[in-house]
Amino acid sequence: MPEEIPDFDLLCAGFPCQPFSQAGKKYGFDDNHKSERGNLFFDIAEIIKVKRPKAFFLENVRGLVNHDNGNTFRTIQNILTEELGYSFYHQIVKASDYGLPQLRPRTFMIGFRDEEFLKGFNFPPKIPLKFNMSDVWGGNCSREIGFTVRVGGRGSKIDDRRNWDSYLVDGVVKRLSFKEAQKIQGFPDDYHFPVCATQAMKQLGNSVAIDAVKVVGSNLIEYMKNLDKKGKQMKKTNNKGEWSELYTFIKVLLEQKLLLSDKNLEPTGDYFKLVRLLQKI
Repeated sequence: MPEEIPDFDLLCAGFPCQPFSQAGKKYGFDDNHKSERGNLFFDIAEIIKVKRPKAFFLENVRGLVNHDNGNTFRTIQNILTEELGYSFYHQIVKASDYGLPQLRPRTFMIGFRDEEFLKGFNFPPKIPLKFNMSDVWGGNCSREIGFTVRVGGRGSKIDDRRNWDSYLVDGVVKRLSFKEAQKIQGFPDDYHFPVCATQAMKQLGNSVAIDAVKVVGSNLIEYMKNLDKKGKQMKKTNNKGEWSELYTFIKVLLEQKLLLSDKNLEPTGDYFKLVRLLQKI
């Protein structure tokens, strides 16, 4: 029961990806295989509703965004924003965006409870690779960035379009073992899996790319701390208007747009382009 969970500030979760995965059958919320795995998002939403953490960080496969013509993703976003009152940011992030030589595109979803008009979270800028697949194999690999580590479908031929674990190294075909897999997932070389090699590969296929989560997570925590500071400052002045005016002014300067709205203050999609700012003397 969510009520039995101790209070916490940040919820991190990766609900099962198989119902939305390119490699799966894409049943989505209708997937009732093995404990209704397609519906586990609603358990996460219930925890957020009861515990009201300051922020959440959710992860799933890239296919979640377009599943069922985008309806699944819209349902998730509406629950988190309209029903639970959180802000919502998302981005498709590859492991290779943050230093690791692996494709692994994943949808990262982040939201904050008390952001209100202070909205301004940005995903961190991409960083160069720390090493490439030649470094992983200790030889000349034909790929700089590796395939996405998966749970099933091992053993395809190197020229098969579904291949993900065969690599050409120094002219010889080599198959990925859990040792190479843990490296491109960001685990240290001395990390110990207390299971057999086959199970270790399955665990790695279900894992996250550590460096990507670490970089984005650090950015999230820093932003969450800044929200706390701004919230305390507003409580001191008891004047949200001062802060909203300053924020709006800075936002207009950064975006170089003055957005227009209708008589109900709903955005119309039109805007004035800000060319330059003149100081009146």
